[in-house]
Amino acid sequence: MITRRTFNTALAFAGTAAAIGVSPWKLISMAVAQEPAQIAKPSTLGDMALGSKDAPVTIIEYASMTCPHCAAFEKEVFPQLKSAYIDTGKVKFIFREFPLDQVALAASALARCVAKDDSNKYFAIISILFNQQADLQTQAFETINRVGKQAGFSEAMIKACVQDDLTVQKGILADREYANKTLKIDSTPSFFINGKLVKGETSFDSFKGMIDPLLKS
Repeated sequence: MITRRTFNTALAFAGTAAAIGVSPWKLISMAVAQEPAQIAKPSTLGDMALGSKDAPVTIIEYASMTCPHCAAFEKEVFPQLKSAYIDTGKVKFIFREFPLDQVALAASALARCVAKDDSNKYFAIISILFNQQADLQTQAFETINRVGKQAGFSEAMIKACVQDDLTVQKGILADREYANKTLKIDSTPSFFINGKLVKGETSFDSFKGMIDPLLKS
C-alpha cells in the first residue's frame, strides 16, 4: 500500500538522484555546439510524439509538469498548434520531460508508466496533469494517486511506478542531464523548431510566424 510517508520518501529528490547516480538539479552552462544529431537523439525512454513522421517541421518541447508557463502553453497554445499543424501533417511534435523538482519527476514518471509506448495516451495524461497543476503543487500525493487511478492504475501500480522501480526516473533524469549539458536547456518551456532553440512562453502567433516560412522553404 502506498502511503503519504512512503510517497514523500520516494520524492526525496536528493536520495533518489544519489540512488541512481545522477546529479540532475545543478544547471550547467557549457559551450557545446548543438548539432542536429544531438538534438534529434531520442530520449532514453523513447520519444513521445504526435503527428506525421514525415512532417517538414519538427518541434521538440522540454517541459516540467510543475512549470506554470508550460501549463499555460498546454492549455492555450498547444490545442491551436495541434489543430493547425500537427493534425494536418505539417508538424511532428515531440514532448521531452525536463522536471524542475521532485513532484514534476513523479508526475512525469506516472505519465510514462501509464502510457508505456502509447503516445496518444501519454499526451492525454500530461494534459490532465497540467490541467490539475495547482492541485499537483499543493497536494502532490493525492493528485498523483487520483490521476493514476483515473487511468486505471491500482495503488500498488502507482507505488511501483513512483517509489519502488527507479528505472523510469533514472531515464528521465539522464535525459534531463543530457538536455542541460549538451543542448543548453536550462529553463522551461524550451522548444527546438527544426533545430532552432526558442526559450520561454511563446504565443501561437509567434509559433505560426516561425513555422510558416519553414513550410514554404
